[in-house]
Amino acid sequence: MTDTVSSTTPVAHQKYERLIARAQQTPPTKTVVVHPCDETSLRGAVEAAEERLIAPILVGPRHRIEIVATAHQIDISPYELVDVAHSDAAASLGVELIHQAKGELLMKGSLHTDELMRAVTASATGLRTARRISHVFVMDVPTYSEPLFITDAAINIEPDLDAKRDIIQNAIDLFNHVGLGKPRVAILSAVETVTSKIPSTIDAAALCKMADRGQITGGVLDGPLAFDNAIDPEAARIKGIHSPVAGRAQILVVPNLEAGNMLAKNLTFMARADAAGIVLGARVPIILTSRADSVRTRLASCAIAVLLADARRHMAAVTGS
Repeated sequence: MTDTVSSTTPVAHQKYERLIARAQQTPPTKTVVVHPCDETSLRGAVEAAEERLIAPILVGPRHRIEIVATAHQIDISPYELVDVAHSDAAASLGVELIHQAKGELLMKGSLHTDELMRAVTASATGLRTARRISHVFVMDVPTYSEPLFITDAAINIEPDLDAKRDIIQNAIDLFNHVGLGKPRVAILSAVETVTSKIPSTIDAAALCKMADRGQITGGVLDGPLAFDNAIDPEAARIKGIHSPVAGRAQILVVPNLEAGNMLAKNLTFMARADAAGIVLGARVPIILTSRADSVRTRLASCAIAVLLADARRHMAAVTGS
């Protein structure tokens, strides 16, 4: 993806609209929506369906879903509704429907993320793959010219080097598959020099060498980088950092969940950024939304997952798998 404006030039919230428009060019993707038992989650699924992004299967207590639909005038009559007793059962059945090839995406409703992820990561019945499961925020920051990926701010609390390798590869694969090209990946720390006093700088250096050796593919890596010289060309110039990534990063890899969560929320509340969320590394993409998400953010989360599912579909057709 070529830069059309400087990374520091304010731009309108157009990045999500481009992703949504691209996703609308594909057929609606069958999506298992787990426990959509409040207005926000039910309306989000229905709006995504009305925008021709997904074809939802609603899984949860029928009476609760119907009460919410009636109270908030949400028409759920076009969609399949599978009745289960409670949220835990909805999570288990949602995962089972994925195993039965009834859906290509899983979408979180009003249950807690931990409850859904327990079903996803269950050793015997879950959706694990050989790849570490991780989360990516795809952020639309008004003052940044491109979508900004932040990982991992929601799943892996204190990832080790091997986990970080998978976290980075998941994010690179997503960036590639949604049609954004070859990403510039900044591995963040508090400083841009390697020091034994800050372990994340050592991890960053090791990860860059892993990329040199082909253990991470599809992106251009640099690190350690501090946040300022990862996203601001002038800050990188002042520090004398010369690389394709410095000042122009598209994926920010944080040292741990706490750092990522604070960074994403700072951008959301201080820079008025939107934060679409998706979980990667499972058998299917998992759409995670928050009650605080705007309509545009919910649609963007669905669009990103739809584009990834479509890319996987095409890859499977090519490889015959």
